[in-house]
Amino acid sequence: MNPDYRRAMEIALMLLEDADDVTTGDVEQAVDKALLLVNRANVDIDKLRKELESRCNVWLPTEQVLNGREDHMPWLDAARDDIEWNFWDRYRRYLGKKGWAPAQIRSINQVTDRILGSFEKPDRPGRWDRRGMVVGQVQSGKTANYTGVICKAADAGYRLIVVLAGLHNSLRSQTQHRLDMEFLGFDTRSNRSYDLTNAKVGVGQMKGKFFHVHSLTSSDEKGDFQVKVAKQVWLNAGGGDPVILVVKKNASVLRNLHLWATRLNQELDPETGQQIVRDVPLLVIDDEADNASVNTKARPTDENGQPVDDYDPTKINGLIRKLLRTFEKSAYLAYTATPFANIFIDADEKTETYGEDLFPRSFIINLRPPSNYVGVNTVFGLDSDVNSGIEGQAGLPIIGTFDDHEMWLPNKHKKDSVPGRLPASLLTAINAFLLATAARQVRGHEDHNSMLIHVTRFTDVQALVRRALQEHLDLMRQRVWHGDPASPDSPLPALESMWRTDFVPTTEALLRNPDLTSEVGAVVDWVQIRDALPDVLNDVELRMLNGRSEDALTYSEAERPLTLIAIGGDKLSRGLTLEGLTVSYYLRASKMYDTLMQMGRWFGYRPGYLDLCRLYTTGELAGWYRDIALANEELLREFEYMAALGKTPQEYGLRVRAHPDGLMITARTKMRNGTDVDITFSQTISESITFETDEEVLGNNLATTERLVSGLGTPAPRKGVLGPVRWDNVPAPDVLNFLDGYQASDVATKAQPRALAEYIRTLLTTKEPELTKWTVGLVSVSGNDQKTYKIGEFEVGLVQRALYLPKERARAGLDYKAGLRAGKDRYVIRRLVSPSDEEMDLSDEESKQALEMTKHAWQLDPKTRKTAPSAPGGLSIRDVRPPSRGLLLLYPLKPDTWMHADLPPVGFALSFPTSRSAKTIKYRVTNLWWDQEFGSQDSDEEQP
Repeated sequence: MNPDYRRAMEIALMLLEDADDVTTGDVEQAVDKALLLVNRANVDIDKLRKELESRCNVWLPTEQVLNGREDHMPWLDAARDDIEWNFWDRYRRYLGKKGWAPAQIRSINQVTDRILGSFEKPDRPGRWDRRGMVVGQVQSGKTANYTGVICKAADAGYRLIVVLAGLHNSLRSQTQHRLDMEFLGFDTRSNRSYDLTNAKVGVGQMKGKFFHVHSLTSSDEKGDFQVKVAKQVWLNAGGGDPVILVVKKNASVLRNLHLWATRLNQELDPETGQQIVRDVPLLVIDDEADNASVNTKARPTDENGQPVDDYDPTKINGLIRKLLRTFEKSAYLAYTATPFANIFIDADEKTETYGEDLFPRSFIINLRPPSNYVGVNTVFGLDSDVNSGIEGQAGLPIIGTFDDHEMWLPNKHKKDSVPGRLPASLLTAINAFLLATAARQVRGHEDHNSMLIHVTRFTDVQALVRRALQEHLDLMRQRVWHGDPASPDSPLPALESMWRTDFVPTTEALLRNPDLTSEVGAVVDWVQIRDALPDVLNDVELRMLNGRSEDALTYSEAERPLTLIAIGGDKLSRGLTLEGLTVSYYLRASKMYDTLMQMGRWFGYRPGYLDLCRLYTTGELAGWYRDIALANEELLREFEYMAALGKTPQEYGLRVRAHPDGLMITARTKMRNGTDVDITFSQTISESITFETDEEVLGNNLATTERLVSGLGTPAPRKGVLGPVRWDNVPAPDVLNFLDGYQASDVATKAQPRALAEYIRTLLTTKEPELTKWTVGLVSVSGNDQKTYKIGEFEVGLVQRALYLPKERARAGLDYKAGLRAGKDRYVIRRLVSPSDEEMDLSDEESKQALEMTKHAWQLDPKTRKTAPSAPGGLSIRDVRPPSRGLLLLYPLKPDTWMHADLPPVGFALSFPTSRSAKTIKYRVTNLWWDQEFGSQDSDEEQP
């Protein structure tokens, strides 16, 4: 980007800063004025207009907040005019210079105000301690957000700021460099307090007064906190200038930090008898807060089985808590894209030595990403879920699946494994990276280009992969530079074929999508790609990123754009940013929600080159990500629903921890040697989607269903010959008898009749009994050539539900089904319940109320679907239903072609209202069950 173009862009964005809805006319005027101040001949005017429109058309959803009910004193609005916003104003102007759209800057200003206002005023008298959490998406801009919080906190009077930046030096160094650029304004590698020997960088190069802030850490790879360095700096943590430290989550580092920060200004607290630091407001930013910060140690019990009050938690967790406890005034702010480990923290956990645990009791803020963010829903697509009001979404045509890696590097390989010959899929991924890099250069992108190879956590195996790839690239260079293009050994024909059959059609397809055109560049001719490839091959560097390698991501030190292939494991799966990431080759298998999401370094922003990005992985992993996308969306909807109702973090925590789906997202360490998990079915629906197909089980469940309906008496009038059959005011014991007799598949963990029956019995015995009366619906469908079956005296049309095929088997289709056998294989479906069925028991007034609640939730985030909902959602239906009434739906299903034709499976669904008592039941989960369900979870640390 030439200087005149860059300057014109900065001026135009500044002129549009106050415009709420930027029109084409606004852009035209801003461009015309900007061109008066630069050399017009050096500016591609059409490109400038298009890029401005793209940046200004970014849609930004409103953040959702859960606030705790505690002794918080709102203060920011009253104090705003008295604060000199030096650091924030400088950062705001810097974001504009970086090319942020005006709407994005206004959004981060609004959100960081909300976060800062949720802390206490730094000079508020007495002791206070705020605990909050910000939830964003992977690679969505959380660092930019907390940099804004740091700037405003420093302006407001927080004098000691500690950033906990991951477990590895590389991530800590990268975070420090970012804060050097965007908060400190100088390069900390030469001096950690600014003087004339430091080079000004980032915000430090902005016009205006330079603002002093001190750092006790540097962006050097070995620049973590050291006591001897802190002594040399002679800084007092309570002085006039802010002091910042960017440290990794390491026990030794945190122990020394605690000693340094507390010894200079501490006294004995007469109330607790412990040392306390007064009048030094502390802000702790915990980046990737679900990693290492959560206490995973089991709480011990005494000889009577009662929990012990005082015990030692895991080291990192205990040291963070001690640091917060030692300061009279503190604010702790957790940032994470996968918050479930934090949600599972016990809000009541507290010890004398360490104080309370890190549950975000004060507030939780959910940041939906802007419209130009490329996340899990965009990449992998989203299955529709009519019960949750989630519309389906197609994924991007940028995923290539393969199964040729097992001979090269099996999933369960050892640390001394020797990989075989490089698989064709990896060579294809290398070719894709070379083509993507060449295309970006032709498009004029003067940025870094990166590729991710994440196939093993073992460093010795990583080294062997690197060596093989280096040999392959050396051979490619030789053949491209010195070989005959027409030779069978030349890589150019394969590259040309891939460009014409893969890249060009993908670019054309994405350009036809109006929601993605701003993220896609123009189609590039093969001749231009071919001419750029030799230099691209010369520029490619292989770097190995792990605990033993001396390689590092040195983007900031490069004099020109880098072209990197990064090979690694754990270091690449937490927080570390690969700039200009276009191609990923990913094998690390895990069914854990947070592990998979964090490994997704390919999420983020890809302006002008989304069409060049590729992800190569297994069909199984792609399927898991698609499942995760739906689970993630459901949990976000749950959050927004509770925010709309004014619920607290504690209430949301209880809700998620006790949700049946919670078993899918808890850390395995929570399970330990087997644990009783508290589950509530309040405001949930449980449906059977997995069925055994042997005659005994099918016959038993048919007989159990017939016994139930035969004893219910006269139903409500049916609508049509094959309309559904409904009974009202059914006593709870009838429903319990059905559940006691029903035989579910062992793997149907979310619809186990015994657990459901126990929950009902628990609520029947509360002071104000709940679920005393039930509506029972026997679902029946009509249509031409409808297959029917007689249940008791009722002729019903059998419900048809397609066999669910995992993505890796979907292509097999009929061939796969031909191999299934009744009595041996299970019949699995995606969903049982149709959304309208759940309304069966609602009155007209209840349906109207549920629809209004659904519309209200949609208005908070209308981008979740294109049109306003016309039918009530499941959460709202269950919320308006009185606690005394439950709904049991029975589904006689049409047997698939390979099943017993005369024995229809019977599925059931229980729709529970919101409970007043929020009673839970104990559900024991063992490590064996966990390993069978999700696979054994080894450590994600790289193994030397």
